[in-house]
Amino acid sequence: MSSTYVLAALIVLAVGLQAPLVRVVGSSARWQTAVTVFAGVFVQAVPFLVLGVLVSGAIAAFVSPAMLRRVLPRNESAAIGVAGLAGMALPGCECGVVPVARRLTEQGAPGSVALAFMLSAPAINPVVLIATAVAFPGEPGMVAARFTGSLATAMVMGLIWSRIGRPAWLLPGGRHDHCAVGRTRWEVFTEAARHDLLQASAFLVLGAATAAALHVLVPPAWYEHLAGRMVLAVVVLAVLAIALALCSEADAFVAASMSALPLLPRLVFLVVGPAVDVKLFAMQAGAFGRSFALRFAPLTFVVAVLCGTIAGYVLLGGAR
Repeated sequence: MSSTYVLAALIVLAVGLQAPLVRVVGSSARWQTAVTVFAGVFVQAVPFLVLGVLVSGAIAAFVSPAMLRRVLPRNESAAIGVAGLAGMALPGCECGVVPVARRLTEQGAPGSVALAFMLSAPAINPVVLIATAVAFPGEPGMVAARFTGSLATAMVMGLIWSRIGRPAWLLPGGRHDHCAVGRTRWEVFTEAARHDLLQASAFLVLGAATAAALHVLVPPAWYEHLAGRMVLAVVVLAVLAIALALCSEADAFVAASMSALPLLPRLVFLVVGPAVDVKLFAMQAGAFGRSFALRFAPLTFVVAVLCGTIAGYVLLGGAR
């Protein structure tokens, strides 16, 4: 229950303190804008974050990696495609998917298949796509482009890893995850949901605060400068996605707040974030070993940027 109280307190702070904070900052239009942006991003994202956490907990409790493995084709390339598309039906945040991918490899699934699922599940699931549609009203192309770019990233990385990956690179860097042993499904559900809620809420607060800070601290001329230099804007937002490490259920609202920038770099921001960021690097190093993370993360970054950019040009009508 402690996680529920934490979330309730955060919502109260975001909504209830908005007006007092605006009065405190007085006539400063910039600070008023910052407070409004913070509250808006946070409150819009909370329902999707909660839904994603509940689904993630249910998957941890009721969907076993063995069940997933039984439905995979024997052909590795076909299995990569199935695992990538399985992300649509088995949503969860990136934090919850890493242990699932690790358990898949422990039960004998090819590493390429587990990694394709790990990349697709937090990026193309219904919760994330609906959140993207809400964050970008009137831009259905953003939903299609995010789905296409993220799925392509998962598929391409799975195929690449099936060619160049080595079993030794997937050795564990730490202890095995046996947190579910000896527990009821309800205990597993509540534990997974509590963990994901606390962690995702923290990253959501960070993301909302960052979006507000960008409106206050970054001069409008900088956005105009980036808007006129598409390649630079794509690179900057891709790196920003790594640094912010946002939850995939909430990142669309942060991207939508950068309204001065074209859609293409914001799309790349949404494709890169769920695939590779600082928290994922740490989690992957712990689950699969540092040697794996050092190889996987840079390659994933390059593939995600390319897939996001191509999807943007094809589905968003070019650099807009």
